[in-house]
Amino acid sequence: MQKHLLVPSRVRRVPRQFSWIDQRLVRDNHIAHCNVEALALYLFLVTVADAQGLSYYGDRSIARLLSLPSEPLIRARETLISAGLIAYEAPLYQVLALNATPPTTTPAKVRQPRGAEALRSLREILRQSSGAHR
Repeated sequence: MQKHLLVPSRVRRVPRQFSWIDQRLVRDNHIAHCNVEALALYLFLVTVADAQGLSYYGDRSIARLLSLPSEPLIRARETLISAGLIAYEAPLYQVLALNATPPTTTPAKVRQPRGAEALRSLREILRQSSGAHR
C-alpha cells in the first residue's frame, strides 16, 4: 500500500522529553476528551505508527488485538478524530502532532467516514448541542 500524509502540517516529531507519547497529552488535558476505548486505540496507533505517525491496520485486526467489538472501535476512532488526535482515511491512520489546546470540533482536513462509521459519540453530540444554544 502506498502511504501518504493525511495532514502534512501535523507530522509528529519526537518531543523534548524523548517519548513518542507526548506528555502534553496529559498536561494539556487532551485525554479528558477520550474514553477508555479511545485511549486504548490511541496507544495502539502510537505504538504501531511509523516515524510520520502513519499506520494502516484494518478494523478487524485492531478490534481483535484490542478486544473491542466493531461499534466501540468506530466510536473510539470518532472520539480521537473529534479530539484532534488522529486523522483517518480508510484504511490509513495518522497520529497527529498535538495542538496547543484540544479542539472542540473535527479538523476540516479530516474526511468524515460514511455509513456505520459516521456514528458520533453521545459526548460529541451533547458538546455540540450545548455550544449551539449559548
